[in-house]
Amino acid sequence: MEHLQETNARHTVLISGASIAGLSTAFWLSKYGFKVTLVERAPHIRPGGQAVDVRGPALEVAGRMGILNDIRQNSTKLKGMSVVDAVSGKEIYQNIKQTLTGGRHDSADVEILRDDLCNVLFQAVGSQANYIFSDSIVRLDQDESGVNVTFAHAASQRFDLVIGADGIRSNVRKIVFGDDEKFVRYLGHYVAIFTIPNYFDLEYWEMIFQHEGTPLAVCIAKERADEARAYLGFSSDKPLKYDHRDINTQKQLIMEKAAPEIGGMISKIKELMHSSTNFYFDAVNQTIMDTWSKGRVALVGDAGYSVSLSLGQSTSVAMVGAYVLAGEIAAHKEDLQAAFDQYEHELQEYILTNQNLAFQTSIEPTKTLGKHSEEGITMETADLPDFGLSVIPLTLKNY
Repeated sequence: MEHLQETNARHTVLISGASIAGLSTAFWLSKYGFKVTLVERAPHIRPGGQAVDVRGPALEVAGRMGILNDIRQNSTKLKGMSVVDAVSGKEIYQNIKQTLTGGRHDSADVEILRDDLCNVLFQAVGSQANYIFSDSIVRLDQDESGVNVTFAHAASQRFDLVIGADGIRSNVRKIVFGDDEKFVRYLGHYVAIFTIPNYFDLEYWEMIFQHEGTPLAVCIAKERADEARAYLGFSSDKPLKYDHRDINTQKQLIMEKAAPEIGGMISKIKELMHSSTNFYFDAVNQTIMDTWSKGRVALVGDAGYSVSLSLGQSTSVAMVGAYVLAGEIAAHKEDLQAAFDQYEHELQEYILTNQNLAFQTSIEPTKTLGKHSEEGITMETADLPDFGLSVIPLTLKNY
């Protein structure tokens, strides 16, 4: 039976990954009295990233953290969206009641840029945790009383517990559980998300670039002076082999495979992409695992149970997962296995339902978001997906 030694010393936890799942877990474990260290490959909290959504039970988690108002204040606050012709740039549809990425304006759900949410979480954690930036784990050696951790650069340390919150390409998962191929389910698409100058002069607005009924790219921006966030992707029957750390190769894949026959606005977005320093590219995947822990190592968020981009639930699932994992560890300090068993028991149905729904969404045919009318722009309601209707409820325990 793995247990945390009951001594006067604070129990030590290492969290790999200082993004949404890692920072959320650090917040709760610090609150429960654990001594938390986060190791992050980047030199600081990573900038850039997509617009993410805080929905359903994650809103309740944020409220319990005391950060819900901060999240709302830092939200995208998009006023509406346009669908434009990807070649000519002509606007063919407009909606001021909802957006594709953020849903209906009258919803309680919150859309926020990934780095804005990370900054809110980073401020909430404050000085309660220690950070090791520009580093990563290269070896984990467990025994009955702890985990010896070897870093790429920092001196080795020993911790009572290690948590992998390091995303779909989790380093911790690979070290402890095995290669990605065992757990990552490919959903047939690749997407790049990157910052570009606000070339399309957007102000709290979303613009979707469509060609012959097929959406090809998305740009969103808050203030006009801000950079825009661009989404551009392509489909592939089989997963591609490439270096996941080689950004130049990834940009070249976008150049070659993302609507290569389309010029116009798509060519301009690609041109602007070349100079982007905040660039993310990966397949649309899910993480499917039978268990999220082994010995004194546990996984949280995308590392253990990625839902995928297709439903927009990954952020909410990560925040909920962090709350439950930390709560169960705090409630079962004398028996880590019991903590991890309860963690999986509380979340398994919730996770599987989210993943199954995301999988079904990913294989549905792409729908036309707007059509030309004789008068030009139409304000009529298009067949926009409302992802807020896909929120899976979960009753949260009090820890």
